[in-house]
Amino acid sequence: MNLALSLLSAALLILLYPNFDLRIFAPVALTPLLVMAVRERSVARRFILGEVSGMLYWGGVCYWIHFVLREHGGMDGFLAWVAFFLFCLLKGLHTAVFAILAGPLMERPWAIIGIACLWTGIERLHGEFGFAWLVLGNAGADMGVPMRLAPWVGVYGVSFVFAMMATAVAIVILRMPRMFVLPLGMLPLLYLLPDLPPPLAGQDTAVAVQGNAPQSYRWTGEKIRELMTQMSMHSLQVSLDARRPAPTLLLWPESPAPLYFYNDPDFQSEAKRLARSIKTHFLFGTVAYDPNTSAPLNRALLLNPNGEIVSSYDKMYLVPFGEFVPPVFGFVNRITQEAGDFQPGGRVVVSNIDNHKLGTVICYESAFPELVRRFARDGAELIINITNDGYFGRTAARYQHLLLARMRAAENSRWLLRITNDGVTAAIDPGGRLTDQLPPYRDIAGRLNFNWIPARTVYSRHGDWFAWMCLGLGIAGCVAAWRNWV
Repeated sequence: MNLALSLLSAALLILLYPNFDLRIFAPVALTPLLVMAVRERSVARRFILGEVSGMLYWGGVCYWIHFVLREHGGMDGFLAWVAFFLFCLLKGLHTAVFAILAGPLMERPWAIIGIACLWTGIERLHGEFGFAWLVLGNAGADMGVPMRLAPWVGVYGVSFVFAMMATAVAIVILRMPRMFVLPLGMLPLLYLLPDLPPPLAGQDTAVAVQGNAPQSYRWTGEKIRELMTQMSMHSLQVSLDARRPAPTLLLWPESPAPLYFYNDPDFQSEAKRLARSIKTHFLFGTVAYDPNTSAPLNRALLLNPNGEIVSSYDKMYLVPFGEFVPPVFGFVNRITQEAGDFQPGGRVVVSNIDNHKLGTVICYESAFPELVRRFARDGAELIINITNDGYFGRTAARYQHLLLARMRAAENSRWLLRITNDGVTAAIDPGGRLTDQLPPYRDIAGRLNFNWIPARTVYSRHGDWFAWMCLGLGIAGCVAAWRNWV
């Protein structure tokens, strides 16, 4: 029964996210795991059952990692499965630790608050230990009332609410004292928070170009020129449409091919020509090299309407296996075509465009709330996420990635424009809602409307204070509860 409960929680967590999107289970997804934690008195068995639950969850949500390693990492089937198993094993440790500590907490009067703090605090540690992706709160992206917390305390506030509700259901199932559910009375206070910004049409326009470049190509000089010509043609056709106003921005995705602005005179000339022809700022992804170490950098480069470089931002949070290989996975081949590990950038860059400012995050960086909010804190009135999701194939990963971007928009009450190689290219409003969207898997360009927003949210200004506080309170609650654990 305890094993079945652990597996049920993992299954419910998997069902929350694309491709299933059964968000209705968010308030009860942790309930079976919590019931198990009370029923199972052995610490060792709670650890094992929590580990199994965590491994199944991460394996079910991130199943696409095996596909990426096999198809683009050059690994044979067996080694790809070994690497994927190790990934699930390591990520499952978070759930295993939670299961150990949740047992004693569940039997204390402060169980609802203690469990919610513990779960939220452990979620905050995912990125610190090497890989962040979907957390429980992401399932609330379309839930208006819990999402009111996002501009105040980020996605972790939404996770906290769902963990509270799951704990309350577990308390009822286990027939614990009724007074244990009293903290649930705090939830109606959410209605006192301001609602998310209402849907509004964007007044400014960006032209987004989705090149749909295959990831399996062996890029030759001719193929690179074909892609460059194709994307340039789309840029000019959509931008210079006499029936529409001139765009404020031209946006290309994270480099979908070896388009090296600094090393390729043809690409450099074409990029500058585009900016001058359209008379707009041009943002695109390219590969640069550190002049001191010669290590590659994943860079977003911004040109002004004269074709001059305005600013550049080097990706700070690199993709495990894609842009660097964690030491424990030394046998894993690299997915990118670079000879060595990418070097992370060292600073947040906010770029000036006329009287406005924008911030650019690259690909996987949208999974990190703390990083994205720093751009808004430093004055960015618009967030742009350039990415190449072609490595995901036709898996759920690209829609999971989109869900992350939606939460970042809501946390910072910013428009977020997402430009991808093969989808999903879209505009996301300050409430985390999709507005304009281009069809995936197509060679296409289109207009994304947006507004510049200078006001900063509490989360933009102060970051993850709530999540760190939860971690501290969760640990303190565990210490207090453990003294009485039998």
